Amino acid sequence: MTSSTAFERMFGFARKDVSLGNWREQPYNSWSFQNAGEMVPSARIAAREGLVEDAPVDLGGLLDDSVAINGNDETVAGFLLRSSTDALAVMKKGRFVGDWFAPTMKPDARHIIFSISKSLTAILAGALEGEGRLDPNAPVTDYVPEAAGSVYANATVRHVLDMTVSLDFEEAYLDPESLFARYRRATMWNPGGGAESLREFLIALQPLDEPHGQTFRYRSPNSDLLGIIVERASGQRYAELMSDRLWKPLGARRDGFVTVDKEGSARAAGGVSVAVRDLARVGEMMRHGGVAEGGRIVPQAWVDDTIHGGDAAAWQRGTMTNLFAHGRYRNKWYQSANASGAYCGIGIHGQWLYVDPKAEVVISKMSSQALPVDDPLDLDNVAFFEAICARV
Repeated sequence: MTSSTAFERMFGFARKDVSLGNWREQPYNSWSFQNAGEMVPSARIAAREGLVEDAPVDLGGLLDDSVAINGNDETVAGFLLRSSTDALAVMKKGRFVGDWFAPTMKPDARHIIFSISKSLTAILAGALEGEGRLDPNAPVTDYVPEAAGSVYANATVRHVLDMTVSLDFEEAYLDPESLFARYRRATMWNPGGGAESLREFLIALQPLDEPHGQTFRYRSPNSDLLGIIVERASGQRYAELMSDRLWKPLGARRDGFVTVDKEGSARAAGGVSVAVRDLARVGEMMRHGGVAEGGRIVPQAWVDDTIHGGDAAAWQRGTMTNLFAHGRYRNKWYQSANASGAYCGIGIHGQWLYVDPKAEVVISKMSSQALPVDDPLDLDNVAFFEAICARV
């Protein structure tokens, strides 16, 4: 009889049980979401050398506090467990006031943030716009000429940034026969990848029978294309650009990583992995109008546009009004239109970067939820964040 390993005792399964076919499923995602680089080829996003992270701050008595979440009372600790939280970091007025980690996650671990990667990629676009190297109103083909035969032939970078490309594509996360499954093979995220690169997949996509700019349609390929656009505009690979324009000036304490395809193209729409406190620092930089400890990262005007601009009518024609009834989407950030003026980045399986400017609070939450999309739990998360902002 063989004895269990420390890994098996912590996670409840053996490392050999995790594969490219199941790494986004429970229970395996409690490990794989912190180790995406073992599942998919990845590039390093270097942090500035010499910076040391402070010790975590215990949430203390807040864990036992009862909070009202959409009509139900629940303790903070209970909600963290129910929502499969792996890590939580809370900042108030620029200072960390509470951290929480599941037994399966250490404070220095990097966790995949899925579609919050989109929000980070847009920050790179904002930095390049501020330098005059990227024009959001320019045609996509100015940067990616080979997209001329695709849906992007007459789209602008602005359409890509705001998800108003009229793209014939569905985010069918659980359908193994869908175009989405082919997309994930191109990103090397699913078995059978490598026959088609991400770039080749993107420039083969076709339009719907509607002009661009009319409807908010959440389509991840747009953000992967944005990753290619910022590479072409800057002349740098995505991971190097992220390091130089965001991670180092942000004062991130730990390196990040991003998954790449067979050509080395970054999964700019969802492949970034970072530490939970460093993700919170991104939100704090946004709250401060684009400035971090290393100086200005994006122009104040870009931040103002991101958190106040956008097309409300396009949002209303979309399918996410259940989350924010009067929201908007601008530069790959969500505006809640709630009284707090909160805005956020959101990723599947329960990844959140939530900024409440009125309460001066930033919350980063990393999770390993069972379902990629869980609409009722998303609403509960928003209510949870509002409750935390009111208490810290």
